[in-house]
Amino acid sequence: MKETERTHERHAVAADLIAVLVAVTNGQPSVLTIQQASALPSGPFELSHRSLQSGLRDWVEQQTGHPLGYIEQLYTFADRDRTGGERTQRVISISYLGLTREDQAYGSNQSGWRSWYDYFPWEDHRAGTPPILSEVLAPRLRLWADEADDMETRRDRWQRASIAFGLDERGWNEEFVLQRYELLFEAALVEEALRGRKSSNAQLIAGRSMIADHRRILATGIARLRTKIKYRPVVFELMPPVFTLLQLQRAVEALAGLLVHKQNFRRLIEQQDLVEETGETTSDTGGRPAKLFRFRHAVLAEQTVAGTKLPLSRT
Repeated sequence: MKETERTHERHAVAADLIAVLVAVTNGQPSVLTIQQASALPSGPFELSHRSLQSGLRDWVEQQTGHPLGYIEQLYTFADRDRTGGERTQRVISISYLGLTREDQAYGSNQSGWRSWYDYFPWEDHRAGTPPILSEVLAPRLRLWADEADDMETRRDRWQRASIAFGLDERGWNEEFVLQRYELLFEAALVEEALRGRKSSNAQLIAGRSMIADHRRILATGIARLRTKIKYRPVVFELMPPVFTLLQLQRAVEALAGLLVHKQNFRRLIEQQDLVEETGETTSDTGGRPAKLFRFRHAVLAEQTVAGTKLPLSRT
């Protein structure tokens, strides 16, 4: 091989297109996965692709049989060590966030839906603070902080851990999903951080791992969606055409990993004219018949939606 060819190969850059496709299924926020739930749908950007989005759509449909609806670009990752392998070619990840409805959330022999709390069990606070946070994460992070060589680094590590995980009586911020994962990565408490190391006696915490930096990308998607549901009516992209207000509330809670105040939630939804009654009811709730609603698409044309301002409870 000529020297110029070797140089070109050494500096070549490839792009992976990666989809974080989310649905709310059976009350759980689910993400579409492949490779036995270890990867997100993805594939390289090729010259035959008309655009980045068309390339992504091609890969998702090939790998999962699932057509993409609403998508938006999420983030581009270009860290040199992102794959954890020995690849000589530099690879960047161009990720997208997609939303779909439960009635369209089907898998295939090669793909399936998994709760995103399988990957981040410390993120679900709907039933209160998860035991893994106080029983596992807090002491392991304290140990990691105390292992630092100097006082300043020990103080810095613990302060960052306290802020990210709501320790030392700090409040829990549901939007810090990526900060929490990256802190666990830095502390070598997740499997992805140990790849490429010859040996390690580290004890990993719970939570499914993923290939390359796919769990980091999933964390980014969760953080983005948790932010957006409070300020844009994107949650309706995940709802069936008609729904009860309780179903809508449960969907928001599933995504946020927190409970919302029922009365405040309904009052804000009605005040902003986001939904309208269909005139029909359903008895599927197990109690007395509940009214069915649908999203008022006209609200998007009537005004720029300032935000749903959903009242997430942090208690």
